[in-house]
Amino acid sequence: MTVSTSSVSAALKNDDRLGSIALLREMLLIRELEQRSLDLSMAIPPEIVGSVHLCAGQEAVPVGTLAGLSKLDQIVATYRGHGWALASGLSLVEVLGEICHRSIGVNGGRGGSAYMMAPERRFIGENSIVGAGLPIACGVAMANVASGNGQVVAVSLGDGAFNQGATHEGLAFAAARSLPVLVICENNGWSELTPTSLTFKVERIAQRASGYGIPGVTIDGTDPVVVRDTVAQAADRARQGRGPVLIECRVPRLWGHYNRDIEHYRPKEERDQARTRDPISTFSNKLIAAGLITQSALDELVASVRTEMNEVQKIVLNSPVPHAASAESHVWFTPNPQVSPQKSSDIGETKTVSYIQAVNEALSRELATRPEILVYGEDVGYAGGIFGASRGLQKAYGADRVFDTPISESAILGSAVGAALMGMKPIVEIMWADFMLVALDQIINQAANVRYVTGGRSGAPIVVRTQQGATPGSCAQHSQCLEALLAHIPGLRIAIPATPQDAYSLLRAAIASSDPCVVFESRLLYQTTGTVSYSNAIEPIGRSRLHKPGRDAVIVTWGTMLQVALAASDKLKEESIDVGVLDLRWLCPLDSEGLHAAVKNAGGRVIVLHEANRTGGFGAEITAKLLELFENDMPLNVVRVATPDVRIPAAPTLQRALLPTSEKVVDEVRRLLVLK
Repeated sequence: MTVSTSSVSAALKNDDRLGSIALLREMLLIRELEQRSLDLSMAIPPEIVGSVHLCAGQEAVPVGTLAGLSKLDQIVATYRGHGWALASGLSLVEVLGEICHRSIGVNGGRGGSAYMMAPERRFIGENSIVGAGLPIACGVAMANVASGNGQVVAVSLGDGAFNQGATHEGLAFAAARSLPVLVICENNGWSELTPTSLTFKVERIAQRASGYGIPGVTIDGTDPVVVRDTVAQAADRARQGRGPVLIECRVPRLWGHYNRDIEHYRPKEERDQARTRDPISTFSNKLIAAGLITQSALDELVASVRTEMNEVQKIVLNSPVPHAASAESHVWFTPNPQVSPQKSSDIGETKTVSYIQAVNEALSRELATRPEILVYGEDVGYAGGIFGASRGLQKAYGADRVFDTPISESAILGSAVGAALMGMKPIVEIMWADFMLVALDQIINQAANVRYVTGGRSGAPIVVRTQQGATPGSCAQHSQCLEALLAHIPGLRIAIPATPQDAYSLLRAAIASSDPCVVFESRLLYQTTGTVSYSNAIEPIGRSRLHKPGRDAVIVTWGTMLQVALAASDKLKEESIDVGVLDLRWLCPLDSEGLHAAVKNAGGRVIVLHEANRTGGFGAEITAKLLELFENDMPLNVVRVATPDVRIPAAPTLQRALLPTSEKVVDEVRRLLVLK
């Protein structure tokens, strides 16, 4: 991309006078907002608690960027994003209100200074995780492409973010799919408290763009006109389907990394040099020199901004803090009681199929009936998935809806979050649950947070399909059971189908959910077969299944251990011991009623069985839940059966020595009954 860098004076001559003054006024508003935020955070007592990251010196970048975009183009910002929020159209009251943690804030105090968002109003939001915004921007861009709306998304990143894995993955993903993403690097020369020069071996961050096969340009980020015109050119290119552009904006850092940073590490001469590049003074001087504003008019402009901020500050500080009673609301989607759930009388055809075929059928039916569905991941498209879950789907529904991605888990999951925010329904596959660990941020810090931070206005209802558990020959990096890790996270739904029928039904229920769902499948079960009713009815999430009631004891389990539990129950039946089997199916939401009924019927004698290792496993949560459920009911006798606290070895003989078996369960039931 070729960007005109003619003199600013020439640009100003071609620029509308009122437009230039409007740009300056926006910059002044941002600076005044940041000054008030700093002052309020340093007051005694402080009106703003916690860290506040201020953008003094960078005001021209958001102002110029938004001037170069259309009114509907979206913005993803860093935690230093107050200026981006204002430039995107959020009001001073709701931005300062959020910084001050007031109910009047855009997120009612739930996001605060570093995490405000309004996806429904094109401000996708700030992000406190360095580099995390770019994968999300990719998803927003994917939704734009899918809808054909011609919009682009601009994502701001600090210079330090260009050493983050998520940034590299996002760039690779955006380039590979030619997404309409503008990557705006606000390079102030500092990666938090470390000079950027110590962490890069290139003169300009924009040089890195060539490694991804995309254009990169470095510009003066102190001039909103230069930023505006550069962004406008890049946006036109992106709208033509020619892919992303990296724009490096060189800016000064006028204040510290955060509000209480005394900058003891920063040389005085470097700080003094930064002040000479203050965008407020440099752009004001250019306007005066070009005859577009007088000094007296500038003084009046500054005074009017301060008067406006005085009124805004008064409104915010007189507004109420969030009501404590609301603290637990909007973690998950709350259905409207006035809207009845859709029902279907179609029982559907019944077939005997494998577990993996049932998954494939569920995906196919969703793609056929819901145009917002996207299915993607590594090897998911052309090859049909390493386990065959998506075989034939790309041919049937097109490469725009079923497609392959780079080996970039952060980009896969982050793009799913962004696309879901824009109304798409991404179903992404992560080959092994172990691989999610390199990208947990996008599930835990991003998807799970959206509904809560926005007070229920937005959500990120992604579906993550993955598989877990040990199989012969699988090493310790391909065999972990991680359900307890994600079941711990508020905002996520966790399903674990153990039969072909549930592989079909639970996946469709997860897709219908308005919350982000992780579906843990099992490759050990993929080739098992069973009768599956391909019903069009969608069952509610969070229901367990009692496979067998039991008087003497009940085995509570999920996933691969269902077959172990059923085998143990059959063996004990030969000894006239009546043992029930309850498959939880969902760990979140947990079917407390079904659990209580099954355990009560068994006289309070319970075996909690899971493949994951014992310590910190979800079995401990079940045990605690039972103690709560039966506190004033009946005595309990609970035993956990799980894998010992070791890593999973590859050798089959070693695996067999560790994993729970029906024989081990039988022994524990016998011991339990002796103790009753």
